[in-house]
Amino acid sequence: MEFTEAYKQTGPCCFSPNSRYIAVAVDYRLVIRDTLSFKVVQLFSCLDKISHVEWANDSEYILCGLYKRPMIQAWSLTQPEWTCKIDEGPAGIAYARWSPDSRHILTTSDFQLRLTVWSLLNTACVHVQGPKHGSKGVSFTRDGKFAAICTRRDCKDYVNLLSCHTWEIMGAFAVDTLDLADIEWSPDDSAIVIWDSPLEYKVLIYSPDGRCLSKYQAYESGLGVKSVSWSPCGQYLAVGSYDQMLRVLNHLTWKTFAEFMHLSTVRGPCCAAVFKEVDEPLHLNMSELCLSDEFLQGNSGKRKYGVSHKGHFRVMYEVTEVPISLPFQKPPADKPNPKQGIGLMSWSKDSRYIYTRNDSMPTALWIWDIRHLELAAILVQKDPIRAAAWDPTCPRLVLCTGSSHLYMWTPSGAYCVSNPLPQFNINDLKWNSDGSCLLLKDKDSFCCAAVSLMPESSEYSSDD
Repeated sequence: MEFTEAYKQTGPCCFSPNSRYIAVAVDYRLVIRDTLSFKVVQLFSCLDKISHVEWANDSEYILCGLYKRPMIQAWSLTQPEWTCKIDEGPAGIAYARWSPDSRHILTTSDFQLRLTVWSLLNTACVHVQGPKHGSKGVSFTRDGKFAAICTRRDCKDYVNLLSCHTWEIMGAFAVDTLDLADIEWSPDDSAIVIWDSPLEYKVLIYSPDGRCLSKYQAYESGLGVKSVSWSPCGQYLAVGSYDQMLRVLNHLTWKTFAEFMHLSTVRGPCCAAVFKEVDEPLHLNMSELCLSDEFLQGNSGKRKYGVSHKGHFRVMYEVTEVPISLPFQKPPADKPNPKQGIGLMSWSKDSRYIYTRNDSMPTALWIWDIRHLELAAILVQKDPIRAAAWDPTCPRLVLCTGSSHLYMWTPSGAYCVSNPLPQFNINDLKWNSDGSCLLLKDKDSFCCAAVSLMPESSEYSSDD
């Protein structure tokens, strides 16, 4: 793995969808770098500090959210002289996103007063009153033809279906939620999943015409749903809950076919490989080292040969046998939003694996094999896991913990990679779309790492 030098950043950093560019926020400036040469290809000056950056799907346009002002500025890479500025006035702007066609921008005003669709082709705009959330509650179909927007009126939640061509409301229906948390189209655009706030365990599956296809409720008392994710193939729906369990529903009957528990003590029988991060001291071979008499006389009384190496360690994974006890943090009962339950999860590209993190065990990452309905591996880190991401092309997982190391897992094993940059701690990471490069973020800098492609093997194939 090859690393670039570190570059300054003060905010969002992201690859373009075509992987050719990297957009970096540096105070008031938006810097566009070439992914291969890292040369600056465009430099745009904004009117305030950049809070949010998002590429259009065609990688031609990019928007910057200046939420402190509040204002949106958009730029074109192919026409540097072209500019766009969106100002909602007293209504403010809480969030902005691109439409799938890359020619419209959707903004949500402060206090969720309205959602506005702005056209870059003309001066037309469309308003949707009372959006449910600022940054959530909007989902587009995979083909980009329709948008589902959650709204609330008369103390009830609704879903509005809009055409992304004319932006007319094609239909609207009420949903059976007390306080809708979020919404997401299925990968095949045949169903919409909606889930309630943590105070009410409720997962609802609707058809686009408003029919409720299924209602799932694992239990009634206690905090409910914390995270929901469709598998890329669209056949599975994963639901992570505050009861520290992962439940997987199938797309035919919408019933659970797998329930995975996250216990603080893992006992046998267990086929999972447990990888524990350890520090191994580096030993210096002194057998062939010769010191002059003058050096020994000048250092009499200081018999500490190799003392500079005592603080040097090699980070590595150690395969541990079960039973094993994982570090567990009991959340305080008198504070809201407890750090408990499945707060982080994501599917691999082939839908075979899903990783989870139980927030009360923040140093452990669980990897589940959906094909065999079993635990495939557990990665036990020294520090809490900050971020994890699957390779977009194969079942390879990368994670970081705020240290100077990267940690990788594949079905064949796990390993650690040291970042050669001094004083660079990896707090966040992102893949580019073709899986050839990683963007790594420190507090005020970033770098990229070139990643070798995984060899094609039947072991990784999703067709066996």
